[in-house]
This record gives sequence, structure tokens and C-alpha cells, in this order.
Amino acid sequence: MLTWVEIDAAALSHNVREFHRRLEGRSRLGAVVKSNAYGHGIREVARLAVAAGADWLCVNGVDEGIVLRAEGHRRPVLVLGYVPLERLDDVVEHDLRPVVYNPGTLDRLDELATAAGRRVAVHLKVESGTNRQGIDEADVPAMAARILTSRALDLDGVSTHFANIEDTTDHGYAERQFETFERIVGGLRDAGHEIPVRHAACSAATLLFTRMHLDMARIGISLYGIWPSKETYVSCLERGKPRLDLRPVLTWKTRVAQVKSVDEGSYVGYGCTYRTTRPSRIAVLPVGYHEGYVRAMSGVAHVLIRGRRAPVRGRVCMNMCMVDVTDVPGAGIEDEVVLLGCQGDETVGAEQIAVWSGTIPYEALTRIHPSLPRVVVEAG
Repeated sequence: MLTWVEIDAAALSHNVREFHRRLEGRSRLGAVVKSNAYGHGIREVARLAVAAGADWLCVNGVDEGIVLRAEGHRRPVLVLGYVPLERLDDVVEHDLRPVVYNPGTLDRLDELATAAGRRVAVHLKVESGTNRQGIDEADVPAMAARILTSRALDLDGVSTHFANIEDTTDHGYAERQFETFERIVGGLRDAGHEIPVRHAACSAATLLFTRMHLDMARIGISLYGIWPSKETYVSCLERGKPRLDLRPVLTWKTRVAQVKSVDEGSYVGYGCTYRTTRPSRIAVLPVGYHEGYVRAMSGVAHVLIRGRRAPVRGRVCMNMCMVDVTDVPGAGIEDEVVLLGCQGDETVGAEQIAVWSGTIPYEALTRIHPSLPRVVVEAG
């Protein structure tokens, strides 16, 4: 292989067990495997997560749900994103559980499920202050009543999502959102609705607030061994939360395609943005922004070769980049290169990649191109 991603099976299993240890009571663990499992590979991660004890699988769209069903998964599959009306037949056929917030979706689902002689379990997404997808509080009773009077729909769950729980150590806004959510759920129960699965907690909420675990926690970024943010880590310390040992799951690798000697004062790459200040050895790597190693890391990132750091020189190109191996003795053709992960005593983490490219670890991981092979290893 030329460029590939390794998935540490032991690390993923360990993280699932760590969250099961943290979850309160009978709260279930929903493994969020949307967006190609945050760049890790949806097929590989779903199999490992279920084997480790994940109770639900959470995806963004219908096609991801179909992939999981084709892989033989029988766990509940929750579709978090919008499902177009013309794709609702796939929800019925593949026994997916959609998050719903439009009356038209309920009407069409009811028609399709009735015609197929099946029942569909739906989850209402209520608005609590994020103002993305969701039902305003005043409209929730009518939506729930529509499900109650339907021929083929069941109200399986009610959910919400936090707007500001990761990027701060002041969680007052998130706590007010949770109070809103509890009020809405209480109103539904007072109206006679049974709600088997209440869920609001993302990774950060699960780590910080036991009372937010409810019936299921949706574990995303931290399933993969990444803290949601440094603020979340600090908040856990401040609140005296039990230590959670998260282990990064992903290592992104490539190989050296060429090594060349260049004179002092030579330019490297497009735009002549870098000029050598000494006689140098430059290694060409067959990975660039198409593969997810973004152009913003030009001249600032490092990779690992033979256990040493090699700085990126010049601009990252569409399918290749150049690194300085002058200080890496013996670096040669097809040497293994770590773009993200550990090699020897050195580490390039998703958090560091995010800083170099001006983003967050979520994006640094999910932009790794899905066409690259995902290889499960027992690295531990």
C-alpha cells in the first residue's frame, strides 16, 4: 500500500469499555459512526464497536445505514441527519430509525410503512437552543400526537443537541438547554406519551454530566480516543470526574516516493515559497490535499520518518508534498512515514494536525479521504 489508515482494534475496544464504565445506570452507548466513522472507516469501526459492546449505531444518512445493514448489523441504527422524502422507503425497508422534525416526513413515513405492513420507530429532535435541526417547543405536542394517531409509526425516542458544551468551561448554557429538554419530555409524558429512549449527551456531556446520560449517550469523537476539547479535559479535572483513559485509534501512513539532494539556496515546490538554507535532502511523499493532507499545513507541519520529525517544505500539492529529511539518517525510498499517529518516541496527534491547519480534530480526521484503505491492526 502507498497511503493507508491503520485502526487499532484494541484501542477502540478499550474506549468503548471506558465509556460503559462511565455511563450511569442502564444508559445505552450509541456509537456515532457517521461520516465514515469520523474518517476511521464505517465498516471497520462498526464491527469493532459492536463487538466491544456498543448498543446502538448512529449514522448521518440513509446510505450509511444501508451499509451497516449490508454488513449484517442488527443493532438499532439511528439516522441523525435529514432523510429526503424520496429516500424514506429505504428507512422502512432497512429498519432504520430516523430523527424527525418535519410533519411531512411523518406523513410520508406513515404511508410507506402502512403500505409495506411494517412499523417504523421514529425519534423526535426537539429544539433547545442550538437552532439547527429540531422542533420548536410549541410544536412538539402536535408532532407527538401525529405519531400517536398514525397507523404505522412508534415514538421510540426524543433527542436534542448542545450548542456550547465543548468550547467553554462555563456550562451554564448547556445546562439551560438540558432543562428545556427535560421540560419538553416531561410535557410529553404528562400527555400520555411513552418515550423509551431519551438522549441528549454527546461525548463532552457524557464526560461532564452524569444526569445527562438518560437512556442513551451518543459517543462520537471520544470513541476514537480524542478529547472533545481541552476545555472539556480541564472541566473534568475541575469537577473531580474519574479519570477516563482515552486511547487514539487512528494512525495515517504513507511511504517515501523519492529522496533527492538539493543545493543550498534551492527552491522547493510551487510558488517558490521555501528556499533551502543549507545543502538538503528532500523526500517526496505521495499524499496531498486530495487525500486530506491539506494545503494549510504547508511549511508548518511535521511527519515522522525513522522515529524522527521531518518538516514539510514548500506547498502541499494535490497529491504530494515534500519534507526535509536532512536530519533523518538513512531515510530512503519506501520508508514508512507517519502523517498522524506515533512512531518511536514521537507523536503527531489529531490535535496537533488541527492546530497546524487552523481547524479542530473532528475535521482533521473526517477529511482523510474515504478511498484510502482502512486496515485493522491489533496494536494495543
